[in-house]
Amino acid sequence: MRTLADLGDLEGKRVLVRVDFNVPLDQGAVADDTRIRAALPTIEELRRRGARLVLVSHLGRPKDREPELSMRPAADRLAELTGADVTLAPAVTGPEVRAYTENLHPGDMLVLENVRYEPGETKNAPELAAGLAELADVYVNDAFGAAHRAHASTEGVARLIPERAAGLLLQREVAALSGVLEDPERPLVAVLGGAKVSDKIAVIDRFRHVAETILIGGAMCFPFLAAQGHGVGASLCAAEDVELARRTLASGDSGRAELELPVDLVIADRLAADAPALTIDGVDVPEGKMGLDIGPRTAQAYAAAVARAGTVFWNGPMGAFELEPFAAGTRAVAEAVADAPGTTVVGGGDSVAALQRFGLADRVSHLSTGGGASLELIEGKRLPGVEALA
Repeated sequence: MRTLADLGDLEGKRVLVRVDFNVPLDQGAVADDTRIRAALPTIEELRRRGARLVLVSHLGRPKDREPELSMRPAADRLAELTGADVTLAPAVTGPEVRAYTENLHPGDMLVLENVRYEPGETKNAPELAAGLAELADVYVNDAFGAAHRAHASTEGVARLIPERAAGLLLQREVAALSGVLEDPERPLVAVLGGAKVSDKIAVIDRFRHVAETILIGGAMCFPFLAAQGHGVGASLCAAEDVELARRTLASGDSGRAELELPVDLVIADRLAADAPALTIDGVDVPEGKMGLDIGPRTAQAYAAAVARAGTVFWNGPMGAFELEPFAAGTRAVAEAVADAPGTTVVGGGDSVAALQRFGLADRVSHLSTGGGASLELIEGKRLPGVEALA
């Protein structure tokens, strides 16, 4: 994978930068600028080297050209953060947009309109890729969160511009996540939560062969508990997930990792902030109740395993942490990851949100900006947006 260090003289060159400005909006303004800030090191490095920047990103999932999904709020926030001249293009490609790029001065920035306004984006349409290629002399991909998609702005255009490279964010993401698998400090502990086993079965299988310990929490634990014969009540537990869990448990001896499940739970009759929460010593959930968090004994055991780890990978909360009655398990794991002496890598939107909620986001080694992309890289899949930079 080529990096910014591999690029030659950029003075006066138009650099098309694929960024991830898919940010939440609130009444037409950026509600959380984390993703914009994550792109700033690459943007500022390219500006320092005299490049004329053309930034391309998607925002939401527009069905047409909804004005509420315009890149205008992101462009305005970028201007505030950098103090630079930032212009919003009237479209994604075409003669008028190309004229804008040709009139840029070194250090100026042009933000293209939402690339998903173009139906050819998600189809990796050759004509859209060619239109994007006409806007630049150099291509840089710094959108790790979209690197697992073979879209026109992430894969198609990259293959049309010979001078191309990964941005600093994408380079750091690939290095951190690859390091978890290829050269981790031992022991390696994977903490996996979330809702569905089917979403993460490939990740579990990968860690079974490379980690020492896998800690399972969140709703994902219930298919495993059901496969062991425990009652799960009204807990989230799909039949297909139970079968996947059963297969994983049956093949446990073929991997190196020890898979640990909760030994106690926090349950309630419904998922609501005012629902009476009950801690049970055990994992059999009564009928009409649902498991909504790991219990205190489990949280303590998981935190101890994290504290002993040389490397920790965490993806997925331990419970419905958004509601205070069911936040203790996720908070305990988050604090343990933040305090861990080893390398700590956190991937996935919910895990990142948990760290931010508990004020711990700045206390981990690496906080991934790409949920789906980070999981696919861990699974061992090839990321089209990364492969295209070879």
